[in-house]
Amino acid sequence: MPCSAVTLSLATITAIVAVALMAIAFSTDNWLYVEVKRTNIQSYAAKHNDANSQNLLDNLNAKYYYFTRTRGLFRICYPKERPPGVETYLSPVETHCNNVDYFIPDENNETKEFNEDAMARLHMARSTVALFIVAFFTVFIAFWTGVVGCWKRSPGNVTATAILLLVTCLLTAGAMALWHGVEFYEKEKVVGEEYYQQWNNLLRDNCRVWYDWSYMVAWCGVGLSLVSAILFSSAAICLRGEREREEALNMQYLMPVYPQKQQYAYAGYPPQHYPAGPYYHGSQYGPYNY
Repeated sequence: MPCSAVTLSLATITAIVAVALMAIAFSTDNWLYVEVKRTNIQSYAAKHNDANSQNLLDNLNAKYYYFTRTRGLFRICYPKERPPGVETYLSPVETHCNNVDYFIPDENNETKEFNEDAMARLHMARSTVALFIVAFFTVFIAFWTGVVGCWKRSPGNVTATAILLLVTCLLTAGAMALWHGVEFYEKEKVVGEEYYQQWNNLLRDNCRVWYDWSYMVAWCGVGLSLVSAILFSSAAICLRGEREREEALNMQYLMPVYPQKQQYAYAGYPPQHYPAGPYYHGSQYGPYNY
C-alpha cells in the first residue's frame, strides 16, 4: 500500500477527532471546578455570633461564588445547591446554570466602572471565544481542501490542508493561552468581588479550584490538530514522490527511439548494387576546392 494512502487515512482520522474534541470543550461547562465547603463556613458563622458572621451568612445564601460550581466559556453551572438570588436555567445536560456576561452589547455601560485590570481580563475573555470561532472557520476550509486533495490526490491541496490545520492549532493554542491569562487575572488582580483577590479569608480557606475535564479535552484537541497537520504534510510529501516516480516511468514509454541510418540504409541491396553517387577527389562536400 502506498505511504500516501496510509498517511492520509491517519491524518483524516486525527483531524476529525481533534475537531470533535475542540467542539466538545468549546460547548461544555467543565473547564474549572470550584468546590466550596459551605458547611464549614456555616459552622464558623454559627460559633461567632457577631456582625461579621451575620454578613457572612447573608452572602453565603445570596452570592453565587459561595456555592460549588463548574465554569465554562459561556456558563456557570451548579451541580449541587443553587444560589437562590441568581436566575438560572437548565442547560442541555440538565444542570442549573447562568450565563457568563461578556457585556456584548454593553447596554447599560457597566464597563465604564471597571478598572484597568478588569477591562484587560474582559478583553482576554472575549478574545478567547473569538479565537476559537476563527479556528473552527479555518477547520471548515481545511475540510474542503482535504476532500479535494484526497479525491484528486493533489499534493498542493493536501499541503494547503496541512497549513490550515497548523493555523487551527496555533489559533486554539492562543485561545488557551488567553484563557490562562483570564484565570491569572481573576486570581492575582482585583477584577471584581466574585474573584479570588476580594474573597474573605474564610471563603479562601474553604474553597478548592481545579481544572476539569473540558479543559483537558481542549488541550487534547490542540495537540491532535498539530499531529494532524504533520501527518497531512507527510502525506503531501508522499504524494509528490509517488507522482514523480509515475512521471519518470511514463517518460520511458513516451521517449521516441530514432533508427540509425547507417544500419538500415539500403538494407535490401547487396553492396555491389549500391547506387554510385558522384565523387569528387579532395572534397567531401562538393567540387569546390580552395
